[in-house]
Amino acid sequence: MRVTTTLVLRAAMNDSDGGKLAQGGRRRTLSKGDRQGQATGDLRFATVSRLLKALAVAGVVCSGPALAADRPTPSGLPVPRYVTLKFGQVNARTGPGDDYKLQWVYTARSLPVQVIAETREWRRVCDPEGHAAWVHMRTIDGRRSVFGGDPPASIHARPKAQSRVVAYLRPRAIASLDRCKEGWCRIKVDNVKGWVAASAVWGATETPQCR
Repeated sequence: MRVTTTLVLRAAMNDSDGGKLAQGGRRRTLSKGDRQGQATGDLRFATVSRLLKALAVAGVVCSGPALAADRPTPSGLPVPRYVTLKFGQVNARTGPGDDYKLQWVYTARSLPVQVIAETREWRRVCDPEGHAAWVHMRTIDGRRSVFGGDPPASIHARPKAQSRVVAYLRPRAIASLDRCKEGWCRIKVDNVKGWVAASAVWGATETPQCR
């Protein structure tokens, strides 16, 4: 008799936040307005101007084939690329500097994010919910992980749809990523190892995830 295990995986959010990936500045729950960084009138114009000047001075490099071909990135690594959050609390800001407004605080250690632009010390990252913000380079790690989608992803014994299912990756759960090949990714979570379809998780597609 085959026994299929449904894993109770660690959630990729703080339970007290009602399923959010992040908390807003000063420990607020992230709201739609906060995500968009809404502003009006001269204040908005001044903020955008200041940000553009800072990016120009810092030599920011954004994702895109043309930019990647024209010049190297400050880190020497490709943009876009995936990384993970190194800590359980990571400040996300509107621009590449500590003096920029705090948009929210990520509260999910090992959360996969995609670097879509960078300066010498700061990285603009896209998260699994499709929102982008700037984080300091010291808060990210080059190790890879994936984020569970909905419905739960089947974890197979081999990289074939017909192979035995050994477990399921719950929505919004985080699993370590070993490698991907031919549309399948080998992951590890708790004591379980196996293969999931790359399309069933976030963090496996190399195309830019935020516009």
